[in-house]
Amino acid sequence: MALFEMVMPKMGESIMEATVLKWLKKPGDRIDQDESLLEIATDKVDSEVPALSGGVVKEILAQEGQTVPVGSVIALIQVEGEATSSGAVPAAPVEKAIVEEVHKTVMQAQAAVAPAISAVSSNGAAGRFYSPLVLSIAKEEGISMSELEALPGSGSEGRVTKKDILAYVRNRPAGGVIVAPNPVMPEPVATPAVQVSTVAAPAPAPAQKTFSFSGEYEIIEMDRMRKLIAENMVYSKHTSPHVTSFVEADVTNLVLWREKNKSVFEKKYGEKLTFTPLFIDALVRAIREFPLINISVEGDKILVKKNVNIGMAVALPSGNLIVPVIKNADRLNLVGLTASVNDLANRARNNKLVPDDLANGTYTLTNVGTFGNVMGTPVILQPQVAIMAAGAIRKKPAVIETPSGDFIGIRQMMFLSHSYDHRVVDGALGGSFVRKVADFLENWDINKEV
Repeated sequence: MALFEMVMPKMGESIMEATVLKWLKKPGDRIDQDESLLEIATDKVDSEVPALSGGVVKEILAQEGQTVPVGSVIALIQVEGEATSSGAVPAAPVEKAIVEEVHKTVMQAQAAVAPAISAVSSNGAAGRFYSPLVLSIAKEEGISMSELEALPGSGSEGRVTKKDILAYVRNRPAGGVIVAPNPVMPEPVATPAVQVSTVAAPAPAPAQKTFSFSGEYEIIEMDRMRKLIAENMVYSKHTSPHVTSFVEADVTNLVLWREKNKSVFEKKYGEKLTFTPLFIDALVRAIREFPLINISVEGDKILVKKNVNIGMAVALPSGNLIVPVIKNADRLNLVGLTASVNDLANRARNNKLVPDDLANGTYTLTNVGTFGNVMGTPVILQPQVAIMAAGAIRKKPAVIETPSGDFIGIRQMMFLSHSYDHRVVDGALGGSFVRKVADFLENWDINKEV
């Protein structure tokens, strides 16, 4: 018999920790390799973690509700046979090497900031814990222990997350330590790497509204995802001054082409052809002509993204919204875009997405026409600078211009709504971009081969 160490897996480039939501097995239970062992949550998505080896669950080392760094051992699985036997056991040494490398990286990050913020976890306010990633950012930005202790956290049990500390860095007052929320001011850490100064304490948060339960309404507790959505929407509106431009497009040729070819497309490629990949095709072509839409902002610098990664908003059965990302969408043809759209939408609705599916988006599309809406003013998904809403396609009378004169005809019309960050995208760029997307849709080749 041997013990296999099950670790918290790496779930994306920017994710350094995850919270254990629920164990699906208990000590003594048998489990097969790749069978789901537990459910976890990150600041991006909830997902199930499969067992990397089959056997019997010997011991659970991380409790439900506990936040665990990537690479930490969370359970022990008793496997049959020696290390040389066939099956899942030989994978253990390889996995262990990977775990040791990840764990080493995490420990190095923690050790790098230990001299600067050595007392944070042991001597901080109420023994407050800080992840290695948060400590690393604090060291790089010269944030002292006093500032960290005063920083409110949105994570589990008030923990400071990556999003919290990055938001603080962006809005940090010039020169100074924020006074800690407890009455006793902690002693500043004496180190050349951390600059210590003082400013006034932040204004107290407004008193929370209380409710009288009179039976005239129903109280519904927000679930975890709804809380994250709420936080992200408020953060986006606080960060970016939103401007929205609208264009009405005549997509008659596009509608006729899809109607004529959707059955042939499905038989040939095994994929249902919706309007979403057609819209994304037009988006990526327009981004090639307007690369300054595919950017993000860091301080006073503009980062132009080389990869075109299109997020697509998906409504979940719970009523929540999630945005999986099609990576390198500009390198995919229509068949590839359709397959990616269908795959991500299906996995999103069945709670099968992994955190990396939601990472590194550079531009987002939301199809509000799915709900019969003709237009909308979507909120930008940070740190992107723009988002487009595709409205419902409706038959409308329209003026048709011909060489022999104008006449009124029934056309398939839709509105495109383009919200953009007015800090870096002016009306000329934002308006020209949505007009270009409309041009690509209007000029769709009705004779295009499937």
